Amino acid sequence: MYGLLVLTLTSCNTLPERDASNTGIRTPDHWQSESPSGQAAAEHWVAAFADPLLTALVHAALDNNYDLQAAAARINAARESAVIAGAGRLPQLSFVPGYQRVQGQDSGFATTQYEAFDVFFNLSWEIDLWGRIRAAQQAAEQEAAAVAADFYGARLSLAARTAQSYFELTEANLQVQVSEQSVKDRRAIVELVRGRFSLGLTRGLDLRLVLTDLANAEARLADSRNQVQLIARRLEVLLGRYPEGKLTKTTQLPEPPSLLAAGLPSQLLTRRPDLIAAFGRLRAADSRLVSAQRALLPRITLTANGGMASSALADIVDPRAAAWNLAMGLTQPIFAGGRLQGDIRLHKALTAEALNNYRGTALNAFREVEQALAAEQWLRIQEQALKEAVAQTEESRKLAVYSYRQGLIEILTLLDSYRSTLEAQSAHLAVRRQLLNNRINLYLALGGHADAAE
Repeated sequence: MYGLLVLTLTSCNTLPERDASNTGIRTPDHWQSESPSGQAAAEHWVAAFADPLLTALVHAALDNNYDLQAAAARINAARESAVIAGAGRLPQLSFVPGYQRVQGQDSGFATTQYEAFDVFFNLSWEIDLWGRIRAAQQAAEQEAAAVAADFYGARLSLAARTAQSYFELTEANLQVQVSEQSVKDRRAIVELVRGRFSLGLTRGLDLRLVLTDLANAEARLADSRNQVQLIARRLEVLLGRYPEGKLTKTTQLPEPPSLLAAGLPSQLLTRRPDLIAAFGRLRAADSRLVSAQRALLPRITLTANGGMASSALADIVDPRAAAWNLAMGLTQPIFAGGRLQGDIRLHKALTAEALNNYRGTALNAFREVEQALAAEQWLRIQEQALKEAVAQTEESRKLAVYSYRQGLIEILTLLDSYRSTLEAQSAHLAVRRQLLNNRINLYLALGGHADAAE
């Protein structure tokens, strides 16, 4: 028996040593994409955009969003689960008071009745000698810490989604302005061509072509206005408001703030909430495995029960009338149909799953940072090229109008110049918004604080 106990003890390992910075993935000393030097990413990243309305909207979302409030409630639930998991380490005591009133007849057909009062108690306490219950409690506490990290990650994500939706709404309003100007220009062309047609200076086909082009511009304007209401309602839901689609009209995209340093790749592992949560769940899986292994060890339980009964209520409080017993029991699992060993194998598999989930989360985090850093460079090049394209198309459109009036070009050339101007303006607005969104993606990837607006 002693040899079996020693063998069992040696098979029940303690918690393995874990290092959050050791994922099993080769981590370079520096980011592969170009990263500016200097201080690490600012925590208060929303303020860096210098937009008071944006800051107010992020504050409102963090205060009123229902999904975020649900995430906060999950923290409380997880903490109470940890309390429940550790309750078995303390004695469990219960009282069972009772009262009976009996009425009947004796052999002489006389009516008899009597009353009985009783108070019984039960006490049990499993002495957590090997730390099995403590390991289960640690698992619940580590899970609660992971849920708390999930909450902070949700705050960060909500702040980012609010800011990005705000920029999308601003771009959509600007796209409406571009489309409105396009419709106005097309109507001017229609009047020009109609006047020339009435004078016999152009063909009916030209008039049909410009009317078709005007109809397409009006359809595009309708689509632009529809995008505004779609984005506005989505943003209002993030703010915890009824989706009326009546947010303040915003028509000014801010300039991206100066690019901040990304820090070192190894720093990401202890900064990002999702990585902190994944590592916490790995530690929780370790603790559950230890608890399952220690279930093979003997359990020592103290039990006591007793009480008192009397026909007089006053006698119940007399300690001399009490009867009780105390016992200590030792339980050693011998055969459980493979349940205990199966439980150990189950938690080993779950631990391996948690470890690989952590590695996968870390790898994805590195990808997001590298991707945002690389996109910053290409988006800036694209923005400059489109800015130049806008300037060139506006000049070519003016020349096309003049040339058409002089009869030097066909109507299709004039219409193409207007389409090129519209497409260049629209694309330039889109890439400016993408630059802002990518900057937010970078802050998000680097684990910037969700309390960024504070």
